[in-house]
Amino acid sequence: MDRRRALTQRPASNEGIIPFLSNQSLSHEPLICLRLLNDLAMLSESGNSSNNKELQCWAHAASKLAAYRDTYNNQGTLEAMARVNRSISAWPAMSGENGEPLESLETVKATYKKLSSGLTEIKDAAELEAKTIEETLEALSVLIAIRKAPENVMNQGATEKRNKRNRGSSPSSAPATPVPTPINKITLNVKSDRDRTSESPVAQPAQPFKSDAKARSKFYGKQLPLQENRKVAFHQPSTTGEASTWILAVVTRCLNQEKNRYEVQDVEPQEDGQPGLRYTSNLKTMIPLPDPEAAPTDPSHPNAYPIFNAGSTVMALYPDTSCFYRAVVTEVIPAPREGKIHFAKQAYRLRFEDDDDQIHAVPAQWVVEWPGS
Repeated sequence: MDRRRALTQRPASNEGIIPFLSNQSLSHEPLICLRLLNDLAMLSESGNSSNNKELQCWAHAASKLAAYRDTYNNQGTLEAMARVNRSISAWPAMSGENGEPLESLETVKATYKKLSSGLTEIKDAAELEAKTIEETLEALSVLIAIRKAPENVMNQGATEKRNKRNRGSSPSSAPATPVPTPINKITLNVKSDRDRTSESPVAQPAQPFKSDAKARSKFYGKQLPLQENRKVAFHQPSTTGEASTWILAVVTRCLNQEKNRYEVQDVEPQEDGQPGLRYTSNLKTMIPLPDPEAAPTDPSHPNAYPIFNAGSTVMALYPDTSCFYRAVVTEVIPAPREGKIHFAKQAYRLRFEDDDDQIHAVPAQWVVEWPGS
């Protein structure tokens, strides 16, 4: 018996007692799992190291589909639906004159207790199914993106090269001097960090806040004071005479709320394995990143940030690194939900500078305005 036909015998229309998902969405699930298993076997036999990431994604997608199947076929939920149906059928009729139940108050209370318990169990099961569906869709979307990407995107060489950066030695006791961020300076910095050879400049369309410092200050002012563990793009001070780097950091504490001074910590551990270095920063040397964990109405949520249209120059976190680089938006795309309720509406396809014209999909939470003048 199909439990999705509304509790036990849901009519063909949408007039069931509780609307459940149709099981038609899983009609091809066995075929999908079979295809995943076959491709997993082929990738495993190939022994090609470039397939490791794809192999992991296929295995992850297969496990999510299996988890959804198990959640969908949970016998406990079937039994809860049957109990609710019985409780609804046993609900006492009301008198026509004063609306009182024809059964005793004790009978009504007992039936209500069973009905409430069953509905709560069904609600929890439905929420778990929804979460499992979101996670499954996210895993499949990542897999689809990898399958559509050119083969050289799977090459990790470029990522490893970008991931290498000079580690600063400035402790939090020494404030990070605000460093101007002209285009030429940041461009030279990224060249030395990634051994670039291209000298061609990138066109820069008008950006949000680019020529309006007041609007920028007002926008970020709504998010102050920044809370502990808030992720930021931090302009790491240079200790070697070379241009500094924008890195991913987290706020550890507020030092002076009036002057907007904070202590931030590099997310990347030091070479000896110790936690990342701490720095003193202010809003001139860091950019608060969109917070996907915030409520949708919160000014720090990704949907509150400006949308960068195709052709916009932005600063974004390069995939699998802890450094930000200049990039150009090639396309605004729907964001995967990643199993979260308060997800961002959009993500971006970006072409990073001097990256062999590769296109990377980057979530909105890692993309901010380009700070160059």
